[in-house]
Amino acid sequence: MGINDIAVSSGSACTSATLEPSYVLKGLGAGDDLAHSSIRFGIGRFNTEAEVDYVANKLIDVFCGCGTFALYEMAKEGIDLKTVKWAGEGAH
Repeated sequence: MGINDIAVSSGSACTSATLEPSYVLKGLGAGDDLAHSSIRFGIGRFNTEAEVDYVANKLIDVFCGCGTFALYEMAKEGIDLKTVKWAGEGAH
């Protein structure tokens, strides 16, 4: 929600009509959970370096401020995200 002025997608263009995780990320070894949590940006020949810098800086401001990269860091350290017990999980 903090990047509403940037065109971004939560899946690959090839699977945009499905809920399947990116086969490219899965091919690189990402599990379903990590592949489902990815985002995709499209960059074209008419994009400027200033636009790319804007997006990079915006992502740093939005995501680093709220701990969003924590899941990535956990996965990178080898933690199986499917085994994590999240706060409020199971509470109804």
